[in-house]
Amino acid sequence: MTGPKATSGVRISGRRIPLVPVVIILLILGAGLFGEKGALRMLQARRHKSALERQVAEKQDVNRALKQEINLLKTDRNYIEALARQELGMVGDGEVVYQFPSEKPDSEKLEKLPPSNP
Repeated sequence: MTGPKATSGVRISGRRIPLVPVVIILLILGAGLFGEKGALRMLQARRHKSALERQVAEKQDVNRALKQEINLLKTDRNYIEALARQELGMVGDGEVVYQFPSEKPDSEKLEKLPPSNP
């Protein structure tokens, strides 16, 4: 009397599927998804790459604007004059400057008020 074979396997609709190949296939799929060079890492790397490309494009725009400003500073006297007026408050020949006193902050106004007695 021989009994049923003692093989390890999974029974699906009357057939036995060997367990070892199933485990190996699952390990390969797991490594393909979650491994160092897996699909999830590749998606993450692509997102990181696109973010870096956006940063590079922004930096290139800034560089272009700075190069244009350098060119204007080297060649355009009107630009230099406008910049000096704006940044340094300079005045051209024959111009008159009117200065008006600025309003004092509310804290200074309150200090000058006489104390009220109840």
